Amino acid sequence: MTTESQPSPTSQYRKKVSQEWEADVRLFEYTAAANPKMAAIPIAFLPAALHQEGETRIIPFDLSRALELPYPATSPALLASFLRVRSGETLPTQASATSQMFYVIRGSGKSSASFGAIDWSEGDLFVVPMNAEMDHTARSDAALYWVSDEPLLAYLGVQPGVPRFRPTLFRRERLLAELEVIRAQSHATERNRMGILLGNSATAQTLTLTHTLWSLLNVLPAGATQKPHRHNSVALDLCIDAHPGTYTLIGEHIDDQGAIINPQRADWSSGAAFTTPPGWWHSHHNNSDHDALVLPIQDAGLHTQLRTLDIRFVLG
Repeated sequence: MTTESQPSPTSQYRKKVSQEWEADVRLFEYTAAANPKMAAIPIAFLPAALHQEGETRIIPFDLSRALELPYPATSPALLASFLRVRSGETLPTQASATSQMFYVIRGSGKSSASFGAIDWSEGDLFVVPMNAEMDHTARSDAALYWVSDEPLLAYLGVQPGVPRFRPTLFRRERLLAELEVIRAQSHATERNRMGILLGNSATAQTLTLTHTLWSLLNVLPAGATQKPHRHNSVALDLCIDAHPGTYTLIGEHIDDQGAIINPQRADWSSGAAFTTPPGWWHSHHNNSDHDALVLPIQDAGLHTQLRTLDIRFVLG
């Protein structure tokens, strides 16, 4: 028989469970905590020299220390890397991701996985779903730009389960032909950007590369300036081709004339990558006599689905 001074085993168990469940509770005053101070996404660079020589290897664009993350990441949702594969050698890759994108910076070869094999050459781009384990074999000295949404899944603590799209290959010839169609259109030079969005039949609503990844093949003609725009997605920009004098200006604010205030300058270098933080205005400038190409990869597929992309343009 239990007395009032001796709690029952049931009540003791309930108190213990309650203490365990309440141990991680934290409470904050709303106006002081509504916009928490988080690690800023830096403007960072991954030089082309890293993939131009050395052993066959993966070269991650890892900013996890700056982002205060316990796993490799270039942005909170994406991880970018260079793949260097020497002629005749094979490099395996694997990512716990729902989407993986590969762009061939140079060289030719073949990539194989459970879904089959594809041949690729310079300027080709392909995407594969889920955590496909792949082998990349080079016929000539090769470099690829590899981006996946692995950090997003690491943050959520989940593993991919169902493929959301089929492996999809964008050939260089088809991309450049479509880009020429865009360039030939009237008023093309007056647009904020002159390029093509890469879509997929599996993303009929968001019109994006995959359900999480977004990509634009953008041409910056010789002598041209593309006015600022901004968006809430992080851009992991690969410079495909540029001559000295081509660069991006990046800053948090614009003035009444649409010019970026106190911008930071990111010079373009063929085969190099750089980041553009979310919400920052950025304009492209080409003071050379050579057309330039840039391929930004963003987590804008996810933002578009959530209706949070909020892309804004400086016009006129």
